[in-house]
Amino acid sequence: MTANPSRVVPEAMQDQAPAIPAARMRWPAVLVALLWAAPAQASGAGGHGAGGDVSALALWSIPFAAILLGIAVLPLVHATKHWWEHNRSKLLVSGTLALVVCGYYLFRDVGFHAEPGIASLATVLHHAVVADYIPFIVLLFSLYTISGGIRLTGDVPAHTATNALILGVGAVLASFVGTTGASMLLIRPLLQINSERRHVKHTVIFFIFLVSNVGGSLLPVGDPPLFLGYLKGVPFLWTLQLWPAWLITVLILLAIYWALDTWYYRREPKSSIRADETMNEPIRLQGRRNFLLLAGVVLAVGVLVPGHTLPGTDWVIPDHLREAVQLALCAVSMVWTPRQVRKDNQFSFAAIGEVAALFIGIFITMQVPIELLHLKGAELGLTGPAHFFWATGVLSSFLDNAPTYVVFFETAKALPLVPGTEVLNLAGGSAIPVPLLKAIALGAVFMGANTYIGNGPNFLVKSIAESRGVKMPSFFGYMAWSGAILIPTFVLLTLVLFA
Repeated sequence: MTANPSRVVPEAMQDQAPAIPAARMRWPAVLVALLWAAPAQASGAGGHGAGGDVSALALWSIPFAAILLGIAVLPLVHATKHWWEHNRSKLLVSGTLALVVCGYYLFRDVGFHAEPGIASLATVLHHAVVADYIPFIVLLFSLYTISGGIRLTGDVPAHTATNALILGVGAVLASFVGTTGASMLLIRPLLQINSERRHVKHTVIFFIFLVSNVGGSLLPVGDPPLFLGYLKGVPFLWTLQLWPAWLITVLILLAIYWALDTWYYRREPKSSIRADETMNEPIRLQGRRNFLLLAGVVLAVGVLVPGHTLPGTDWVIPDHLREAVQLALCAVSMVWTPRQVRKDNQFSFAAIGEVAALFIGIFITMQVPIELLHLKGAELGLTGPAHFFWATGVLSSFLDNAPTYVVFFETAKALPLVPGTEVLNLAGGSAIPVPLLKAIALGAVFMGANTYIGNGPNFLVKSIAESRGVKMPSFFGYMAWSGAILIPTFVLLTLVLFA
C-alpha cells in the first residue's frame, strides 16, 4: 500500500504554479503506437498553463459537456431513447466527441503538455487512456463480472427489520465489492422477499440511496469517483477517514426507512401479509468462491501499485500487472462458476459495455476542462469544504459523479495552499487540502443518489425493479423522493462536518 502522509502547510509556503512551455502542433503519421510509449513524466497532469488561451479551452470543453448532457437527456427524449439503448450508439457519440478533442490537442499552438504535434497528443492520450481509463474500466469490469457469479436466493417474511438488515448489509458490502457489485448481488433477493407486498417502491428507492451510492464511500473499489482519486495519488486506505460521514448518513437513512416502512406495512392488505408470512423459502447462497476472487481484486488494487515495491521485497511492480491480475481473477470466476448461476442472475456484459463505451469519450474529453480548471480554478469562488461538497454534489446529481469528482479534485489542487491547513501529498509531488478532498469525495459519492443518472447502478436497479413489476417513480418523481429525504440529510451533514 502507498503511504502518502498528510502534512500541514507551513506559514512560509507559497502557492507554486510551474509554467508549461508552449508547444507547436504538427500533423501526425502514427497515433496508437505512441499511446503506450509516451513517457510518464510528460503526462503533465498537475501543472498550470503559462499562456493557455482560456477562451479556447472553454470552447473546447463543449465536447465533455455534450457527452454528459447526452447521458442525461437522450434516454428521456422520445425520438432518441430507443436509439440510445444500444451501446454502439453510445460509443458513436462518445468516440466522435473524443476525436474532436484529439483534433484540438493535435493542432493548437499553446499546449498543456510539453511536446509538439503527435507527441503532445500521444501524451494526452497516454494520460487519459492508459493511465486512467484502462485501470478504471478493468476494476469495474472485474467487480461486475465476479459479483455476477454470486447468487443469493430465498424468500422470508418482508418485515421492516428484514428489509432494513438487507439495506444495512448492502451499505457495508458496497465499499468492498463496489456499488455496482453490491447492487446486482442484493436487489433481486430483496425484490423476491418483498414480492408478496404491495408497497415496495420506497424500499427500492432507499436501496438506491444506501447500497448503490452512500455505501460505497469507504474504499476506492466502492465507487468510481474514489477509484479515480486513487489513480491520482490518494492512498488506498485514506478513504476510511470518511467513516464518520458514512455512519451518520447510513444511520439517518435507515432510521427514516424504518419509520416509513413501518407506516407502509400497516397499510398492506391482509391478503398480502398472509401470503408474505406463508410463502417462505430458505436463504441460499451460490457461488461463494467468488467472494475469494473479490477479495483478490481488492488486494490487487491496494498492493500492486505500479512503480512501487511489493511490500516486504525490493521488487518493483511493473505497469499493468494490477490490471492483469484482476482480469485473471475474472477468467477464474467465469470458469469456476456454474453457468446456471449466471443464467439465473440474467448476467450479461451489456451493462458494463455501456460504461466502457461512454467513459472512453469522457476520459479523453475531460482533459480540456481539467486544464481549464488548472488555469482558472482559483477564480471560481469555491474556498471552503461546504462549497466543494455542494458544488461537487449538485453536478454529480445530474452529470456522472466520476468525472465530476475529477473536475473538482483538480480545482482543489489549483487553489493556493492556505497556511495551517492539513494537506495530503499526492503522487508526483502535488498536494491537496484534506478538508476539501473529504468534501469532494462525499459530495460525489453521496449526491450521486439524487437522480437516476447520478451513478451507474441507479438505472440498473430501477430497470430490474420494473422488470419485476415494481412501478418506480419517473425521473422527476424520484427527485421528489431524494429532495424530501436526501437533501435535508445532506444539509444536516454539512452543519455537522463542514460548519
